[in-house]
Amino acid sequence: MHILLIHQYFLEDNGGGGSRWNEMSRIWVAEGHHVTVVAGTGHYMNQETGVTKKFFAQNVNSNSVRIIRCHVSRRYHLGFAGRLWAYFSFTLSATLGGILYARDRYDLVLVTSPPLLAGIAGLFISRWKRIPLVLEIRDLWPESAVDTGVLKNRFLIQMSYWLENQLYKCVRLINVLTPAFREVLIQEKKVYPSKIIMVPNAADFSLSEHYLQTFAREAFRRELKLENKFVVIYVGAHGVANHLIQILETADLLRDTNVLFLLIGDGVQKRQLMEEAFRMQLNNVRFQDPVGKAEIFKYILAADAGTSVLKKADTFKTIYSNKTFDYFSCKKPVLMAIDGISRQLVEEASAGIFVEPENPADFAFKIRQYKNDHTRCQAEGENGYQFARAHFDREILAKKYLEQLLALRKG
Repeated sequence: MHILLIHQYFLEDNGGGGSRWNEMSRIWVAEGHHVTVVAGTGHYMNQETGVTKKFFAQNVNSNSVRIIRCHVSRRYHLGFAGRLWAYFSFTLSATLGGILYARDRYDLVLVTSPPLLAGIAGLFISRWKRIPLVLEIRDLWPESAVDTGVLKNRFLIQMSYWLENQLYKCVRLINVLTPAFREVLIQEKKVYPSKIIMVPNAADFSLSEHYLQTFAREAFRRELKLENKFVVIYVGAHGVANHLIQILETADLLRDTNVLFLLIGDGVQKRQLMEEAFRMQLNNVRFQDPVGKAEIFKYILAADAGTSVLKKADTFKTIYSNKTFDYFSCKKPVLMAIDGISRQLVEEASAGIFVEPENPADFAFKIRQYKNDHTRCQAEGENGYQFARAHFDREILAKKYLEQLLALRKG
């Protein structure tokens, strides 16, 4: 089977950020299938991938996945208008790239969203090539944009919901990443249950297993000057939705301790956060630029606990934070500052504790419970690892996804 994937943020080899589809495509190719990706030139955490300045460029990555890079406006990180224009620019360039450069015979088009506008490119290409369209929902959009205050214009909100509804009608299959997404699509958006499957985010044990056995943790901690520190790590975007100011406010309450927050990633609010940390004279917060997927496991293993953080908004009660699975795979307890099913995930696994979002006092209180309790950290880290092994192994879930797509082709 040959799959044409449309993913605006598909990473380059060793790129920092969400690697769900790099891993998924690697596994599918290893199973004997072919994957071509129509991707953008920008990154959701920073300005450029560093790949090309051209309108289109092609390469084959280390996993034998062919990638067609398509132009994305450089205004992506310049406010809402810039981001919206970047979405439109990718929709146009991805449509052209899919028609002009993706000329092989494909069995289906798979679009992963957000951004939802990428679905327009998928719809055009699927009709041009007369092949089925599959849509993956990684985030409820436009709800997430509305709840975080990013999308305010009533006309654009109405148009977004209309577009979403049209796409749901046209696709042959919808994959959702959480059971809460499935319920919203069925109960509120009136999507036929038979159209929906669920293959969630997962843990990449192929990397974590290697480092769990070989990594010189104490030497790495000395290299980073983390000796005698209780390190709480955050890995991911530094954007509006993440609301990382709550970490700085928590750090302010923990000045009397050996707690250190290590924030790894990038995003539209990173500079502002760094300036605020400097203004507050926070010596217990450290910012680090994004690092590749393999490298990030070293930092997680060097930490004592991981944290997943988002703005306090109802729509985020429906998501699984993908970084949580990296913490699980590295046997780290999770301080979960996201309510809803992410909270349920950690509590069901007995792999950490819930922190009320945007409540620094609660965050600081929970960290104080962990910082001198090595036995608890170790036990909950092991619980998360075993739970992810049983239910969220990337290899197993990728093959389950593949089975659904093969069934769609045969049907």
